[in-house]
Amino acid sequence: MPASAAAQGLIDTGALLALLDLDDRWHTRCADAFTTIRLPLATTGAVLAELFHLLGDHPRDVAAAWSLLRSGAIVVLPIEGQDLSALAELMHRYSDRPMDFADATLVRLAQRESLRTIFTIDHADFETYRIQGRQRFKIVPPR
Repeated sequence: MPASAAAQGLIDTGALLALLDLDDRWHTRCADAFTTIRLPLATTGAVLAELFHLLGDHPRDVAAAWSLLRSGAIVVLPIEGQDLSALAELMHRYSDRPMDFADATLVRLAQRESLRTIFTIDHADFETYRIQGRQRFKIVPPR
């Protein structure tokens, strides 16, 4: 898959973990969905920081994560200085949840890149978040 392929959706930390962990209760649903979803999926450095933090010092899991990232199925899109005020506003708007920074970066990418599909197991949050304040995410896999 060419590195320049436009992202078709977003991917969150929990879905990445479920894909990598055969014992995760979401693994089968995520693995099945991953074979049918349009690729590549976009993510952010904040999501990857969460992912690698949660993987900890398990070399096999870390290697599997790197393999997935190098496959081209996932592209990392930048969050830049001009995105910071939008991130702060999102985190303030959803402070009752509260919205974490990684989720805010994904919602910001959805707004900036006109993406509506998100590959996540975090249904409660992403059913609440809105793109541009009004549009709902299409969540894959379903509950």
